[in-house]
Amino acid sequence: MAEKKMIATRVGYGDVMVELGKENPNIYVVDVDIAKSCNTDKFAKAYPEQHVNVGIAEQNACGYAVGLASTGKIPFVTTYAVFGSMRMCEQIRQSVCYPKMNVKIACSHGGLTSANDGASHQGIEDMAIMRSLANMTVVAPADYVSAKALTRAVAAHDGPCYIRFTRDAVPIIYDEDAVFELGKANTLKEGNDVCLIGIGDTVCIALDAAEQLEKEGIKARVLDMHTLKPLDVEAVTAALTETGRVITIEDHNVLNGLGSAVCEVAAKLGRGRVHCIGIPDEFGESGEYRALLESRGITAEAMVKAAKELLNN
Repeated sequence: MAEKKMIATRVGYGDVMVELGKENPNIYVVDVDIAKSCNTDKFAKAYPEQHVNVGIAEQNACGYAVGLASTGKIPFVTTYAVFGSMRMCEQIRQSVCYPKMNVKIACSHGGLTSANDGASHQGIEDMAIMRSLANMTVVAPADYVSAKALTRAVAAHDGPCYIRFTRDAVPIIYDEDAVFELGKANTLKEGNDVCLIGIGDTVCIALDAAEQLEKEGIKARVLDMHTLKPLDVEAVTAALTETGRVITIEDHNVLNGLGSAVCEVAAKLGRGRVHCIGIPDEFGESGEYRALLESRGITAEAMVKAAKELLNN
């Protein structure tokens, strides 16, 4: 892949929240004392009356946000993925999803991107948990541009949303005028030999794999499945019927994430082959972000190998 500008998606979130706060006084941020890490410190400084810091008390943050939503506000509870999906899980289920409250759970440090913080801070089950909750929309932007655009889409959506961001920098792959719609995958590369589907920080890996495959005469379709739920079933169905071979890649546990969602479509369709790449059924560990991805086989090389195996068998 050609050298591209690198920036963390949490930065896109922080930047667009400042824009949204100016445009709409009903936009609120509810922090749990980690505004600097989650990039909402700029919002807090610009709009102190629209910012609340409840301290290190995630369950309280969720309850506070529900109260704000009940008065017509649009609160974004901001924390790390591991805490937003697990420590607040009961409150999200009972107080946000069940009554369909317009609360947004915005989480940085999703996946192995917490790196040196280790297994305790690596939210690798978050999307699986949120995907299983009724009425919840689950989103993971691939880069800075899509982080801004999809945060806007989440803010405009009436209902519970979970949106996941990276701590570490990832390549910018979209132009500023790119269009995003919740529940609709973006096709980044056309091809009918195999389809590579990524989500969040792994979309750039899928693009890299497609470039490697193209050098060997293999045309790979690349999809950015930025919305895990609702899944773009139409795009997945087309990939399964038109290529017959799909490889998913995610910085997330392989259980009940992107791969599982795609396999559910394949099972119902009764055709196509799916190879899932992600974190095995295990915890993470401390280490450099890219090294952690490589240790779990979340690489372009693994996608290339899987594509060749599917084509040859």
